[in-house]
Amino acid sequence: MSTIRRIAVPQPAKRLEEYARYPLFRTVGIDSAFYEPPSEAVLAAYASALPPGFPCVSKVWDRITAKRFNQDRRWGNLAGLRNPDFLNADLFKEAVLGPYSRAFRDHAGCFVFEFQAMRGKDVPAAGEWAAQLDRFLQELPREWRYAVELRNPELLDPEHGAVLARHRVAHVFNSWTEMPPIGAQLDLPWVFPADFTVARALLRPGRAYADAVKLFEPYDRVREPLPELRQDLLRLIAEATRRRLEAMILANNRAEGNAPGTIRAVAQALAER
Repeated sequence: MSTIRRIAVPQPAKRLEEYARYPLFRTVGIDSAFYEPPSEAVLAAYASALPPGFPCVSKVWDRITAKRFNQDRRWGNLAGLRNPDFLNADLFKEAVLGPYSRAFRDHAGCFVFEFQAMRGKDVPAAGEWAAQLDRFLQELPREWRYAVELRNPELLDPEHGAVLARHRVAHVFNSWTEMPPIGAQLDLPWVFPADFTVARALLRPGRAYADAVKLFEPYDRVREPLPELRQDLLRLIAEATRRRLEAMILANNRAEGNAPGTIRAVAQALAER
């Protein structure tokens, strides 16, 4: 279990070496890869800081997962336009898998395709979405592990689950603004389609990201314990253990105010069981 934290390029070895020494942290989320795929040099620096086989959960560049460019300044005059590289498997293989295969293969625990909330006419019907995702996953190399995180609750559909199972791709249990709680996701019959699982404790459902930032900065302590979220994570761990699945559990500072504190609390509750 571990926290999600941004890994900045300056002094990555020092930061990751310290992180990996903490006994509760057995994985790490590379969230910065969502905004730009890390270069081979950056990945080599990360690898030099980690123990052999230490698995990382890497988010995938949103150039591949965004159906429409958002208003982020990095998109410039593309903001608001449809993304021609949405679900571009060739771009993923070249820009993401290429550097990882050369410099970070030993640490590529899984790649998370995080699909930001689609709005209005951009929201596909469940069957259309399943077909699109199926075609994309069909083109990906099988030797890597993948997981899909949705931000549209209406797409949590059995057809979507069937596609994940067909390709042995994990469902990402996420605690997020517009998504049902992790416990409600656990009640769905198709949410363990692979031989591993991923959970991301990001926000209290119903709370906006910006509001959490204002409430919790500077993230120096747990400010708002979320008993339901913690119980959901414990339930997920118990189910993964029963199924003999590897579970990668990640937490964000915006969930309770301090990600290490969230992880410690869950680990303590697990030990008390």
